[in-house]
Amino acid sequence: MTAGTEERALAQGTRASLIGLVVNCLLVAGKLTAGIVGHSYALVADAIESSLDIFGSFVVWRGLRIAARPADEGHPYGHGRAEAVAGMIVALMLLVAGVGVAVGAITRLTEPQPVPAPFTLVVLIAVVLIKELMFRFVQGVATRTGSEAVRADAWHHRGDAITSAAAAVGITIALIGGPPYAHADEWAALVAAGTILFNAYRLSRQPLGDLMDAHPVEVTEAARAVAANVPGVAAVERVRARKSGLRYLIDMHVEVDPHLTVRDAHQIADAVRDAICAQMPRVQDVLVHIEPHGA
Repeated sequence: MTAGTEERALAQGTRASLIGLVVNCLLVAGKLTAGIVGHSYALVADAIESSLDIFGSFVVWRGLRIAARPADEGHPYGHGRAEAVAGMIVALMLLVAGVGVAVGAITRLTEPQPVPAPFTLVVLIAVVLIKELMFRFVQGVATRTGSEAVRADAWHHRGDAITSAAAAVGITIALIGGPPYAHADEWAALVAAGTILFNAYRLSRQPLGDLMDAHPVEVTEAARAVAANVPGVAAVERVRARKSGLRYLIDMHVEVDPHLTVRDAHQIADAVRDAICAQMPRVQDVLVHIEPHGA
């Protein structure tokens, strides 16, 4: 990934997060008003979860802005890890939202509740459609850019759509069954909470792995194959890689003829680096250590 390509990817991710921010602001106002007026806790809980979406979109936007900064004296490897930090924060926010919705639903199950107003169902159906469209749009951006923070933001939209769908089912049951089924609204909120918690766990794995320098096997194996085909490389001894933002940093040990001059060995190392960066666009840099073959 060239500098220009990375800048375009970060710009796409930033634009997607800002669009999500605007959409969520509008939806929170509508859902909170409808939930309070229409006596639907599932809709109020959905509004609370969407308010966290607003903060989540802001976190992703800010994280991508920081990740786009060039390397400096204090950060010689760049600021790419800000992207993983943003993704982790969004996942933790999903966890908080899931726990909060679950606790609220359990508390309300112990008390008599009114049947939600019919218009709340219409509001939820509209929300499901809008949030699913937002998920598909932002997920497409995440796929094109390779950003885990944007992917987490996309699944935040999907989690909101699932919450709204579960609330719609609960309200439908309550409307059909009447007062004896009024608690269907709270049970729907519990189902949605479980889905949100599962998504929080799933989305935390990748950014946590990036922050912990998890070993990207597919990247190291691809780099090993490219290096092995460079003229003058007798063997590839070791390859390590770590993700920083949208790109990877690789270091490897390659073996060459022990009788080569330092200049010739250095030229082979440069050729390995150039070949990997050319064939693997998402690699930012490669540090090549030369070893004598057969030593």
